[in-house]
Amino acid sequence: MKTLLVAEYRDGRLLGSTYDLVAFASQLGGESAMFLVGSDSDLPQYDGTLYLADSAKYGEFNPSVHKQLLLDVIDKEQPDMVVFNHSSYGWDLAPRVALAMGAAQISEVVDIVDGALVTPVCNAKLRREIKAKTAKCVVTLQAGAFTLSGEPSGTVAVEKIECDAKSLVVFNGYEESEAGGVDLSKAEIIVSAGRGIGKPENLEIIRSLAKALKGEYGASRPVVDSEWAEHNRQVGTTGQTVSPKLYVACGISGAIQHIAGMKKSEFIVAVNTDRDAPIGEVADVLVVADLKQFVPALTERLAG
Repeated sequence: MKTLLVAEYRDGRLLGSTYDLVAFASQLGGESAMFLVGSDSDLPQYDGTLYLADSAKYGEFNPSVHKQLLLDVIDKEQPDMVVFNHSSYGWDLAPRVALAMGAAQISEVVDIVDGALVTPVCNAKLRREIKAKTAKCVVTLQAGAFTLSGEPSGTVAVEKIECDAKSLVVFNGYEESEAGGVDLSKAEIIVSAGRGIGKPENLEIIRSLAKALKGEYGASRPVVDSEWAEHNRQVGTTGQTVSPKLYVACGISGAIQHIAGMKKSEFIVAVNTDRDAPIGEVADVLVVADLKQFVPALTERLAG
């Protein structure tokens, strides 16, 4: 299996999600190469060939031009699989490339099982295993679904590339949503609220603990569906997939969709009144207590 990893560059820097691609390729096995429209001032730590186009010349986001640059590399490398992040860049570019290649596209991959790619379906209530019928395929990876076991390492062999493609589109930049862009996949500590907080006012208990731990706060789907928290705070297969160093689940019973989105956290603490809650099966520590009493006491202890 030979894979081509499509890295992303934004606001003059390499995105950390590049290493999700590397982790996926490592789990899949075989050879890999990388494609990037960026700058040699911020290169990935990666053992392999990096095909680098200058973002100052071609722009950080210019789908028609980037597609041609990428197709030129595909023609040279002949990969079995082209891999993108499941991001705005991947959403736009992956279908264009798949169509040009005559390849199958498999979106939002969360796992690999016996050589098959796993994706969520039925509003993430189920997961399916897919194998492409075409000789080649294009895939996108759900954020945080694949992570390196250690720090990135390696030295790339850079091969600079160019093309003559012209674009009629002018990209003016990225604009965050009114609620603000929160990328929980980058957080090292996350404290999440579940239905067990009881009422929206109690979300402040969770926010306070997250602040004391110098982390971010998240939420389960029921909390978001109740409009107690913004959707960009939702953890799970219908929200963000995360893998922080510490994940604290407060009042979260542990629906399969939520667990799928946080089970790769390095250390999981669950606070729940139900000692038999499913979240306890993945937690390293289960605190059987009323979060409305335990969490404020813990926050006060940390502050003191």
